[in-house]
Amino acid sequence: MIIGRGDVGGSVIVLIVEDEPLQRLDMIDIAEEAGFEVLEAHDADHAIALLEKRTDVRLVLTDIDMPGAMDGLKLAAAVRRRWPPIKIIVTTAGVAPVQADLPNGAVFLPKPLNHRRVIETMNRLMA
Repeated sequence: MIIGRGDVGGSVIVLIVEDEPLQRLDMIDIAEEAGFEVLEAHDADHAIALLEKRTDVRLVLTDIDMPGAMDGLKLAAAVRRRWPPIKIIVTTAGVAPVQADLPNGAVFLPKPLNHRRVIETMNRLMA
């Protein structure tokens, strides 16, 4: 088992944003298995609403392809503008975004997600 930063000196809160329920559950399992505390949102609007109420989210893991007012790239850009300290990981099974489309400091991981790689990336961002 890989130990997440959540097991070292208190819980790190991760917001998982994914519209597909089974994929969202898989992403939640990855984060919880690594020791992170998880909040979940089914779209960008829900994610923004959670972020406006919470001051303890340290990382957002979002899918790019989502219905609603904004996709995951627009969500990532909004998070970077409004909450600059929050770390961001974006993912998709579709075409990978070019680096210029990602907010500064954001990381892209392709789907299907490799559990070890996701956990290692989360730990690196929280270091």
